[in-house]
Amino acid sequence: MTVGEKLRYLRLVEGHLRGLNREMTQKELVAAIRRELKRSISQSYISQLESSQRKHFTNTTRLLLAKFFRVHPGYLVDDPEGFHTELISDLRLEEDKLDLWLIQGAERFRRDPQLSEALLKLAQHDDSRKCVLLLRAVLETPELVHRLWEVLQPEEAMTA
Repeated sequence: MTVGEKLRYLRLVEGHLRGLNREMTQKELVAAIRRELKRSISQSYISQLESSQRKHFTNTTRLLLAKFFRVHPGYLVDDPEGFHTELISDLRLEEDKLDLWLIQGAERFRRDPQLSEALLKLAQHDDSRKCVLLLRAVLETPELVHRLWEVLQPEEAMTA
């Protein structure tokens, strides 16, 4: 993944975390950094980084963006060729892989804000594996799906 792809991804996640139900725009990012960190960065600089017109950050910019997005500054570099994020070796291997898959799915379905947000919420849950297994149990009883939808989403159930 390139630095530009990582920045776009971080804007997507940040937008959802802030309740926008969409990716945060570059202008919103610049304004939030100015407001929250009392620092400035130009929208054109962000655009150049995301479009790979500019390949590298200054150290100051890397630290500023890392602080804003709450990521390690080392994340904000191009991944080496052949690098796979799913190669995780700790005890949370399976759940981490599931969370990564859910986050990638949220990014793929970003044009469907409800689905994207649902996938992000699953990934953010402390036990996303249990959530998916619960969904399987619910799906094994089709009438339960319809009834739960009516109870939890009464306005949408009426129009469906």
